[in-house]
Amino acid sequence: MDLRLSDEQLLIQKMARDFAEKEIAPTAAEMDEQAQVPLDNFRKMGELGFMGLTVSEAYDGGGLDTVSYILALEEISRACAATAVVMSIQNSLINYCIEQFGTEEQKERYLPRLAAGEWIGAFAITEAGAGSDVGSISTTAKQAGDAYIINGVKHFITSGSFADLTLFFASTDRSKGTRGLTAFLVEKGTPGFSPGPDAHKLGIRASSTSELIFDDCRLPLESVLGAPGQGFKIAMKSLDGGRIGIAAQAVGIAEAAYRASVKYAKEREQFGQPIAQFQAIQWILADMATRIEAARLMTWNTAMRKDAGESYTRESAMCKLFASETATWVTGKAIQVHGGYGCMKEYPVERYFRDAKVTEIYEGTSEIQKLVIAHSILRE
Repeated sequence: MDLRLSDEQLLIQKMARDFAEKEIAPTAAEMDEQAQVPLDNFRKMGELGFMGLTVSEAYDGGGLDTVSYILALEEISRACAATAVVMSIQNSLINYCIEQFGTEEQKERYLPRLAAGEWIGAFAITEAGAGSDVGSISTTAKQAGDAYIINGVKHFITSGSFADLTLFFASTDRSKGTRGLTAFLVEKGTPGFSPGPDAHKLGIRASSTSELIFDDCRLPLESVLGAPGQGFKIAMKSLDGGRIGIAAQAVGIAEAAYRASVKYAKEREQFGQPIAQFQAIQWILADMATRIEAARLMTWNTAMRKDAGESYTRESAMCKLFASETATWVTGKAIQVHGGYGCMKEYPVERYFRDAKVTEIYEGTSEIQKLVIAHSILRE
C-alpha cells in the first residue's frame, strides 16, 4: 500500500495547519481555562470545508477521501483537541451516518447545513447504564400512530447542549436486545427534548458535554434513520470510522506535546548546557517520535483501507488503541521533560496531558478495542 500523500492531500494538510496555527491555537488555552466552546471557529471551519470534508459534492460537501479528512483533523488537534472532537463527530459519525443510511429527504435537509458548519451535530448513544454495553440502552421509542414517543436520558454527549441536530439510539423493542435498537434524528428545540447542564471535565474542556433528556418527546416516523431495528448496525458501522478520527486526534495531541518538548529541551539549561544534550532527554524524545510515527502510519493505513472499500474494523480498533495510548504516554513524558513547569498551566503540555486521557475512553475504551481485535483474530 502506497503511504505517500497526493498533492491534493498535502494541500488539505497545509490549509488545516495554517488555519489551526492562526485561528485556533492563539486562544486554545483561554478557551480551555474558561471551558468556553469556540463556536466562531466551527463556522470558519465550515467555510473552509472542514466540517464536511467527506460529504459528497452533491450535498455541498468536499467529496474528499478519509485520508484527507484525518490529515486535517490531526492538524486541528495539534492546536485544540476540543475543537477537533467536534469536527470528528461531525464528519465521522453524523455526516457519515446520514449519507450512508438516510433518506434522500434527510440528506438534502441536513448534509448541506452540516457541511457548511451552519449546524453542529451530536451523537447520543451513552447512558448511565449503557456505555460499552450498547445492548443495555434504556431510552425507549414507542410507536403511537404516525409518531414515536421517546423517553430516556443520554449521558456524556459531546456538543449536546448546543447541537442543532442529534443522532440518537433508542429501543423500539426491549425483548430483542441490540436487534431492537433504532436510530433517530432530532432537531434542537423539539418539544420534550432538552439538554442538561454542561459537565465539568478533566480535559477537552473547550467542548460541551451534557445530558440529553427525552420526556415524552414526539417524533414523526420520518425521524428514523435507516430502518427500525437497524440502530445497532448503524452505531457499530459509524464507530468503526469514528475510531479512525479519534486516532488522528490522539496523534495530533501527541505531536503537539512532542514538539513542545523538543523546543523546551533546547532552551532549558541545567548544569551549564541545554537539557537536550543529556542522553536521558534524548532517549525520551526519540521514543516519542518513534511511537507517534507508528501511530500515524497505522491511522493512515486504516483510512486507506476504508477508502479502498476494504474491511477495517480490526484496523480501526488497533489504530485507536495504539494512538490513544501513545498520546497518553507521550504527554506524560512531555511533562517529565518540562519538570515542574510541565504541571503549570502557563505551559501547554499540562493541557495536552489532560486532553489525551479521554482518547482512551470515548468511542470505545481501550479495553473494548482489545475485545474487538481479539474477536477478529479468533474468527480467523
